[in-house]
Amino acid sequence: MLLAFLTLQPSVFTLSAQPKKSRLQKVEPQQIQQQNKEQGGMTDRMRIMYPTALDMPEDVVWRRDIYREIDLNVEENSGLYYPVEPMGKQLNLFTYVFKLALGGYIPVYEYRLDGTEVLDASAKVDMKTVLDNYHIFYEEKDGKLKVDNSDIPSSEVKAYYLKESAYYDQANSSFHVKVLAFCPVMLREDDFGGEASKYPLFWVKYSEVEPFLSRQTVMTSDVNNAATMSLDDYFTLNRYKGKIYKTNNMLGKTLAQVAGNDSTKLTAEQKRIEAELEKFRNNIFGDKEKRDSLDSLAVADPKQAKKLQKERNQKTEKVKSAKSSSKSSSHSSGGPVSVRRQRH
Repeated sequence: MLLAFLTLQPSVFTLSAQPKKSRLQKVEPQQIQQQNKEQGGMTDRMRIMYPTALDMPEDVVWRRDIYREIDLNVEENSGLYYPVEPMGKQLNLFTYVFKLALGGYIPVYEYRLDGTEVLDASAKVDMKTVLDNYHIFYEEKDGKLKVDNSDIPSSEVKAYYLKESAYYDQANSSFHVKVLAFCPVMLREDDFGGEASKYPLFWVKYSEVEPFLSRQTVMTSDVNNAATMSLDDYFTLNRYKGKIYKTNNMLGKTLAQVAGNDSTKLTAEQKRIEAELEKFRNNIFGDKEKRDSLDSLAVADPKQAKKLQKERNQKTEKVKSAKSSSKSSSHSSGGPVSVRRQRH
């Protein structure tokens, strides 16, 4: 028995000498980076410090998806292009997005030949594939990609394709234009010095890059260099300017296809769509009768639209009768009488 006790004693001491495991486990930097990638590159702290705008409701009564081409040579958009190379903390939009994607903070999605975007896991593109496809010089060490600032082709990205959605939110009776995604477009000349060809690189989902855009500013004036705003505010306030090249339609055609590649017809079609959007906005904030009949735009059946209008007229008559009865009762009693409206 004594021999058995002496044999077991060292193991007992060994077990008792081990410290208790702390509840706060040490997390390696690689694990943090992997968690950030799985969450779209955003930590909980970032989500709290840089809250994003609310998503577009799915049950809106009116919505139109529009694709625009944002030319960075246009004055309203030039702040997205400069500086071409980083100047301290100041980066242009493409350099900023490129660095975020290269570090795995945001995913990027394939630009398909038909121009449509699929913003889910099935369409994600690896940045190494992007670098190889467009001959961007990089170094790879320990599985990490590194691209020098001078090798980032930000000077060649002179346009963006942008998808926005104009919609009416009946919950708070407001009209919004929300950016959903954008795609940097590289203009690269061939070896013979011909006309530059367009190379759409990848789609970026706006909701995934939005918290990062809140931390980067853009210049908004040539006269006052102190006039800046965040990139997120720039897009949220729709400070950009771009021509419409496509809308979501049942035929899936671009405006160029609809116009038959006729520049005159294309311009006319663009103006027509802009006029429709402006007319809709004016109907909302303009005449009350037009504003009240807004929900009829979402009704395909004319009979249903008439039914809605009839119910609205009945409610109006009830309010009028309540007002007239309150006046007659006040005259008969000689004292003020308050009538509380019923909510319908």
